[in-house]
Amino acid sequence: MKLDVIKLDGKKAGSVDLGEDIFGLEPRADILHRVVRWQRNKAQAGTHKVKTRSETAYSTKKIYRQKGTGGARHGSRNAPIFRKGGIYKGPTPRSHAHELPKKVRKLGLKLALSAKAKAGELVVIENAESEGKTNALAKQVKNLGWKRALVIDGSEVNENFAKAARNIEGLDILPSMGANVYDILKRDTLVITKAGVEALEARLK
Repeated sequence: MKLDVIKLDGKKAGSVDLGEDIFGLEPRADILHRVVRWQRNKAQAGTHKVKTRSETAYSTKKIYRQKGTGGARHGSRNAPIFRKGGIYKGPTPRSHAHELPKKVRKLGLKLALSAKAKAGELVVIENAESEGKTNALAKQVKNLGWKRALVIDGSEVNENFAKAARNIEGLDILPSMGANVYDILKRDTLVITKAGVEALEARLK
């Protein structure tokens, strides 16, 4: 699969061969859904907490006598049946993460890249280098028509480019090891440098 390589100024800089086994697969919504769900669940804080009967601040004195009232037997106002009492089986801090086989995670990333390539939303640039000026990079991004784009570089991100891109709305940059299904699918345009293509192909072989 051949794709044109461009520079940040929009000029052509040759072409690149993309592996069919990574960028030419038929997208599968079920696999993508499983990987995104795994990612989001793993990122969830899980710090939600309610007070149980033993933690609520209320007197433990018996509220009325056991017999003769005609009402139910109660020992304390901390019972879940009462307002401001303890919550029964409420949420407690826990991890929402679940297991997902490495093969499925790897396949998910391949399918995300393939989905972008099939939709025509994949752009390959020669390199992601900049003078570190946000204004200059913002103009280049506008001229290229990138509104919500993710840039994937090689093993390391160019420091000046990252500095310039930091304050541009809708533009994010990641090293190749940080490439993930959720971030790829969330953006309208996926931009990969030539170094990024090589790194991803090496990672997903």
